Amino acid sequence: MLGKLIELFMHNKIIQLVVAAVIFDTIFGVIRAARERKFNSCFGIDGAIRKISMIVSLCGLLIVDYLVKINLIGFVPEQVRTWIGVETIGAAEFFGLLYIAYEIVSILKNMYLCGLPVKRVWSVVRNFLSNYTDELPDADEIAEEQNDVLTMQQKAESTREKVIADEHV
Repeated sequence: MLGKLIELFMHNKIIQLVVAAVIFDTIFGVIRAARERKFNSCFGIDGAIRKISMIVSLCGLLIVDYLVKINLIGFVPEQVRTWIGVETIGAAEFFGLLYIAYEIVSILKNMYLCGLPVKRVWSVVRNFLSNYTDELPDADEIAEEQNDVLTMQQKAESTREKVIADEHV
């Protein structure tokens, strides 16, 4: 049974996409933290626990899907069904789709706050997801975080200027 579950996990495209999204989000989160000079273990541990919990929950739901054939395709919007091209969605795939949406939002937010030119992509994804959820980060949250980054950059520049001035004295 364990071999069969491992095989199901390894060959499930939605679960593979979740793992890829978790990796990308982690990378961009680390880059963003380094850029903002907010790299701390508490924040990193919280994110790691959340990501590990997502993967563990998918493993558990895959066991449920193996034991009980559940089809949650009715809960998936028609547009998404067309894109992914499947006739059945088990519990693991259903939650996997939710996790992918969550990670995409986080990836784009981190990319945007790292200074990458993804504002248009973020707008398209935000508009699409806003049809299905109201739990997206709002523009004020992103603007606030961007202001924090600018403030930190200004402080760093001021400190550099002071160090240079002190060296010339």
